[in-house]
Amino acid sequence: MPFITIEGPKISKEKKAKLVKEITITTHKTLNIPTEAINVLIKENNPDNIGIGGKLLSDR
Repeated sequence: MPFITIEGPKISKEKKAKLVKEITITTHKTLNIPTEAINVLIKENNPDNIGIGGKLLSDR
């Protein structure tokens, strides 16, 4: 049973539903496993909590 984690910015519930659906379908087609066995976790990150190249993402 795959557990897929996606980390990114805050997105709407509608976009989350689409993302989960598309990831599940693609994983099912690629690995040939039942969709019920596929878990997707979305982690929303605040740009104030991410640093790239020594700067906060919110300051770029």
